[in-house]
Amino acid sequence: MVSKGPLLRLLTAINRRRMKLLMGLAFVAYVASVWGNFVNMRSLQENGDQKVESRIEEAVAPLREKIKDLEKSFTQKYPPVKFLSEKDRKRILITGGAGFVGSHLTDKLMMDGHEVTVVDNFFTGRKRNVEHWIGHENFELINHDVVEPLYIEGLAKRVGARLLLASTSEVYGDPEVHPQNEDYWGHVNPIGPRACYDEGKRVAETMCYAYMKQEGVEVRVARIFNTFGPRMHMNDGRVVSNFILQALQGEPLTVYGPGTQTRAFQYVSDLVNGLVALMNSNVSSPVNLGNPEEHTILEFAQLIKKLVGSGSEIQFLSEAQDDPQKRKPDIRKAKLLLGWEPVVPLEEGLNKAIHYFRKELEYQANNQYIPKPKPARMKKGRTRHN
Repeated sequence: MVSKGPLLRLLTAINRRRMKLLMGLAFVAYVASVWGNFVNMRSLQENGDQKVESRIEEAVAPLREKIKDLEKSFTQKYPPVKFLSEKDRKRILITGGAGFVGSHLTDKLMMDGHEVTVVDNFFTGRKRNVEHWIGHENFELINHDVVEPLYIEGLAKRVGARLLLASTSEVYGDPEVHPQNEDYWGHVNPIGPRACYDEGKRVAETMCYAYMKQEGVEVRVARIFNTFGPRMHMNDGRVVSNFILQALQGEPLTVYGPGTQTRAFQYVSDLVNGLVALMNSNVSSPVNLGNPEEHTILEFAQLIKKLVGSGSEIQFLSEAQDDPQKRKPDIRKAKLLLGWEPVVPLEEGLNKAIHYFRKELEYQANNQYIPKPKPARMKKGRTRHN
C-alpha cells in the first residue's frame, strides 16, 4: 500500500507544471490576440490614411492648379530688352520719368538695354505709365518730390555724366521770327500770365550753360515743340487732349480766339527718338525738336472731329492773353547734326491718341469718374492752345 503523502506531493508538482504551461499558453494566446488586433488596426489605419490622403489630394489638386495660374499671372512679362555689355550699358536717371514724355523715354532706354532710374512725385505722372517695368533688374522707381533737391547737376559732375534738359518752344514766346530757329532769342512778356513757365524754362537753360562753363559738365538742351500721344494726362489743358476729350464726349470743341493761331504737332515716339539722338550726340547748343508741318487751331479741331466721328460743334471763346499766334520749328539743325526728323504722320498719331483716350474714358466710366476738359488758364501756366 502506497502512502498518501508522496502521492499528494507528486500530484501537486504535476498540477503546478500544468498551471505554468496553461498560463504560458494563455499568455502566448493573449500576445497573439493583441498582435492580431494591432495588425488589423494598423491595416485599417493605413487604409484610412490612404483614403484621407486621397480625398485631400482630390481637394487640393484644383487649388494647386489655381495657384499655378496665379503665379503665371503675377509673373511679370516685360517688353523685349536688348542685351548690352557692361561697357555699352548706361545708367540713366530720368526726373519726371513717370509722366507723359518721361515714361515713353523710359520705355525706349529700357528696351535699348540701359539701366534706368525714374524719379517722380506722381503729381501729374502715374505709376501706370511705368508699372510694366517694375521688378526688372535694370529698372528702379523712386517716389520723390524735388522740393527736397536732388542736386542732379552736382551728381553729373561727380560721376562725369551728361545732363539733358527738356526745354520748350515757349522760350520763343510769341515769336516775331517764323519759323523759329535756335538762334532766335524770343519775344516773351516777363510779367504776363505765361511768364512763370516761359521764363522758368529760359532761366533753366541759362543755369545749365553757366554750370557747363563753370564746372565742365556736358549739357544737352532740347527745345520741344507741341507733342501728343498716349499717356497724356486727361486734364492737362493741352489743345490735343481737350479737343479729343470734347469730341469723344460730344461736347463743343472750344477754340480760343478766331482759330487762326498755328501750331506744329509731333507724335511722342518721334520726340523720344530725337531726345535719344541728342543725348548721344556731341551737340552742346540748343536743338529744336518738333514737326514743321503747320496747322491752324481751327483746322486741327476739324480734323479731330472727323477722326473721332463726332457731331460736336466748334465754339469760339475769347482769346487768351499772350497766346502765341504762330509756332513752327526750324529743324534744319536736327536734320544736319542728329540725322533726325519726325516720321509719324499726323493722322496716324492722332488715331493712336484717340484710341488711348477712348480706352481711358471707358476705364474711368467704370470707376464712376468722367474727366472734364479744363478751361484755358488765364493767370498762370499754359493755355489749352499750348
